[in-house]
Amino acid sequence: MNTTVTDKQKKTQTDFLPLQGTDYVEFYVGNAKQAAHFYKTAFGFQSLAYAGPETGMKDKVSYVIRQNKLTFVLTTPLRAGNPIADHIYKHGDGVKVIALKVEGATSAFEETTKRGGKSYMEPTTLKDDNGEVVISGIHTYGDTVHLFIERKNYNGVFMPGFREWKTNYNPTSTGLLYVDHCVGNVGWNQMNPWVKFYEEVMGFRNILSFDDKDISTEYSALMSKVMSNGNGFVKFPINEPAEGKKKSQVEEYLDFYNGEGVQHVAIATADIVATVRELQKRGIEFLNIPSSYYETVLERVGKIDEDLQPLQELGILIDRDDEGYLLQIFSKPLEDRPTLFFEIIQRKGAKSFGKGNFKALFEALEREQDARGNL
Repeated sequence: MNTTVTDKQKKTQTDFLPLQGTDYVEFYVGNAKQAAHFYKTAFGFQSLAYAGPETGMKDKVSYVIRQNKLTFVLTTPLRAGNPIADHIYKHGDGVKVIALKVEGATSAFEETTKRGGKSYMEPTTLKDDNGEVVISGIHTYGDTVHLFIERKNYNGVFMPGFREWKTNYNPTSTGLLYVDHCVGNVGWNQMNPWVKFYEEVMGFRNILSFDDKDISTEYSALMSKVMSNGNGFVKFPINEPAEGKKKSQVEEYLDFYNGEGVQHVAIATADIVATVRELQKRGIEFLNIPSSYYETVLERVGKIDEDLQPLQELGILIDRDDEGYLLQIFSKPLEDRPTLFFEIIQRKGAKSFGKGNFKALFEALEREQDARGNL
């Protein structure tokens, strides 16, 4: 019997879940109306759609905001004693849903659940005058879920159940383009089981690994593996704590979030200096990087197209891989609990995640932790 596997068969085997990218990220928050105002003001999102009692949704409200290909949904429960209220009580404001765009939501559900994915939502068709959207979903780490969104037969503003949300107040964009990657923090010894989940259930592959030698400071350490889908449109790094003298940032997150969850959302920009300047002007605070980092950075990364001065002034980190370089910066947590934050990233060819910056970044995070008394 001939057991040779052709390239075509290989592709069919691995690409049982073809993803077209991130459709949206949904946050469960204590006050969606105020959160929407904050994200519009500080990050430059525009009003897009609304669902609530006025649209027939009695138990919650959702505001949808968009900037270029980046869509956030902010959802608040209207009463206590339901899963959304319980989620916020337990975790604080945080990411509930990473929604992925697919050609077929029914096929995505069948392929992932038959491989061991735990059902969150069976394929459901939502219809209105603008067509239909099919949604299905599975659970991932902690209380986080992946929804599969099929919207090829829909031309409404967002999806059935939502109406257009028009406002007079629409601040200008800050140049944020799309989700580059979403990072999950998982518990002790849970990274490899979740790597296996993404490999087996979703057909992802592990494209990069970092151990505690790569990611450590004098006090703390963590391990990380980066999972990517077949076409590279969706990437999920997964972090777990590692033994150190003191408490790592991942442990602090797990303590305050009360479990596993999304640590940060990395958002792409085509001009990081302009984007960060604008974000800072609007009140977003970033981690402080010591000036000593910039004394040797060009020896490490070589020639870059940018002037180093504004990068140093803003605290933007630089790293290089075989394919190019990247520029990145990390915000301070966006909530009072030291949990979710954002990364702004500009890729100049680099496909990696800033390994050369880990030490500087972690020392900056530790200074913040220490100020909170949580190191």
